[in-house]
Amino acid sequence: MARIVLNETSYHGAGCLQEIVGEVEKRGFQKAFVCSDPDLVKFGVTKKVLDLLDGAGCAYELYSNIKPNPTIENVQTGVAAFKASGADYIIAIGGGSSMDTAKAIGIIIANPEFEDVRSLEGVAPTKNPCVPILAVPTTAGTAAEVTINYVITDVEKKRKFVCVDTHDIPVVAFIDPEMMSTMPKGLTAATGMDALTHAIEGYTTKGAWEMTDMFHLEAIRLISENLRGAVANTKEGREGMALGQYIAGMGFSNVGLGIVHSMAHALGAVYDTPHGVANAILLPTVMAWNADATGEKYREIARAMGVKNVDDMSREEYCAAAVDAVKQLSADVGIPADLKAIVKEEDIDFLAQSAMDDACRPGNPKDPTKEDIIALYKSLL
Repeated sequence: MARIVLNETSYHGAGCLQEIVGEVEKRGFQKAFVCSDPDLVKFGVTKKVLDLLDGAGCAYELYSNIKPNPTIENVQTGVAAFKASGADYIIAIGGGSSMDTAKAIGIIIANPEFEDVRSLEGVAPTKNPCVPILAVPTTAGTAAEVTINYVITDVEKKRKFVCVDTHDIPVVAFIDPEMMSTMPKGLTAATGMDALTHAIEGYTTKGAWEMTDMFHLEAIRLISENLRGAVANTKEGREGMALGQYIAGMGFSNVGLGIVHSMAHALGAVYDTPHGVANAILLPTVMAWNADATGEKYREIARAMGVKNVDDMSREEYCAAAVDAVKQLSADVGIPADLKAIVKEEDIDFLAQSAMDDACRPGNPKDPTKEDIIALYKSLL
């Protein structure tokens, strides 16, 4: 048996953000609690949505106490602000950080017994759907607008925890590439490699099946063809990435990920490493380690990434070709090749234990020991 959970409605294409007022009015929403991070507010990206609300006389309150790796404190402050605002729905504008914060706030408002936030880790037994969320992604990467996952940082314990809950999925998503055009090059590259990691890990995870394989292979193809263009800020590149990252989200949200994500979550918690950068650095190394447990899937990854003549290759050759194609894309968009500038040797034991405890680990095609994870981190120093 397999299960697929997706948004009730999603709009795609340049200018689709214009549909937001119609959705608000159709659903009879009264006041929005707008979650967006301070940079997006500062650079006028959030304003594009607020202008539409203002133009239609829709009431809202803005909440922007959100960090790139959102914390328990960001969520708890948000819960208090939501209660005080009198809002009845949430608009999340931003990347994974804004949307993850919005999901946690929406879940706690509807399920107050989880207000400590930590108890939401893993598959929490929430009873009620979260406050309705309208999601407006401004990065082409996390696909948080279509997933049932969110990730919160526990600053005190120096760890990130993954929450998986069908009650948290946004009801409507607006995937408008024009909302992504102000992303700087570095963020475009990092979030794009996050999306590629979703597609590759989702394709090779233990839970993968025909329907999600279809999504993941198409996502790998779209991302491989469009990420370089998106980093150069071409219209076609932005449009291709907006679609590719969403399709990857349709897949992995329903079948899980692997240890690239587990190891990346540990780096984000300890060093505040941007999630996409951590994924991109780890992906080729972990792919090489996982290769013997993935059947013929690396041949299809290589093919989707544009490698020629894969059908004439031996297993060893197409596995190497898939890993090399990922390395090349990562290098072309300016991601560092190793962890030398990030990881301190004395932290590796703690990082490895965090990765072992992470909710994404069981989905990995091959079961790692803590020693395997230590060796993988060390190989990138």
